[in-house]
Amino acid sequence: MKININELEKNNNIKELFEMLVETLAHLRSPEGCIWDREQDHDSIKRNMVEEAYEAVDAIESRDYQSLKGELGDLLLQVIFHSQIAVEKNEFDLSDVIKEIIKKLYRRHPHVFGDKNFNSSAEVLSSWEEIKKTERKNNPKKTESIFSDIPKILPSLHYAYEIQNRASRLGFDWEETGGIFDKIKEEIDELTDEFKKSDNAALEKDSEHDTCSDNIFKVKDEIGDILFSMVNLSRHLDVDSEECLKRTCGKFIRRFNEIEKLAASRSLDFKNLSLKEKDKLWDEVKEMEDK
Repeated sequence: MKININELEKNNNIKELFEMLVETLAHLRSPEGCIWDREQDHDSIKRNMVEEAYEAVDAIESRDYQSLKGELGDLLLQVIFHSQIAVEKNEFDLSDVIKEIIKKLYRRHPHVFGDKNFNSSAEVLSSWEEIKKTERKNNPKKTESIFSDIPKILPSLHYAYEIQNRASRLGFDWEETGGIFDKIKEEIDELTDEFKKSDNAALEKDSEHDTCSDNIFKVKDEIGDILFSMVNLSRHLDVDSEECLKRTCGKFIRRFNEIEKLAASRSLDFKNLSLKEKDKLWDEVKEMEDK
């Protein structure tokens, strides 16, 4: 199957274009299509779905909407790819996928398509949780836990946020933000205590038995508790913890690149500088940023 690209550019009929995309994927999976495309299954391309979603988010955060156009296309391709594989395996087809999301939208918006009346987003979210709870009861492969459908593949900070957010919808949350600061201090104190109980050697892997001491597991737990509490704080401040950490990572990369350039401009071997000398360069870069 061949497509006239010039004619394609003139066609703005979404229905026709969507059908063309579906037919293109089916052709690629056919004996006359592409060897690589034919070899793929749900498992072999599952990570592509995650990667394409991240690339779309990156385009949004970069305000690069021209790139976003392409990234959304890549994401849509993954939906159609999985659907085509499912058709060949007699699991479901694309019409089933579309029907499912339409039914879900109607089911979860009774205040729009039904007789419910809500006056705030909080009421809408509370209704969603009740509806989703009913959906979980009717799905034999899911538990009734409000956390059961949170994807474990999510980045850890986002995963923690989703857990806390759902617990909050059921009233399990901090009433005052100040209490979270106290919790963070408490968790840091507990980490400090665990660290003081051992020296650096105890935190290293036991070379003889190739195992870790019990203490390292306690330290890991305390670090996890601190991170979880920090996510809680950012959630209460209506700040995205994932975005905060990414900004800090970007700032670190920018400053590190600058101190390397600064060292090179002074004919200094950056790698062999002492930590004190590197810190001095770091402070110079920070001062330049503040001006």
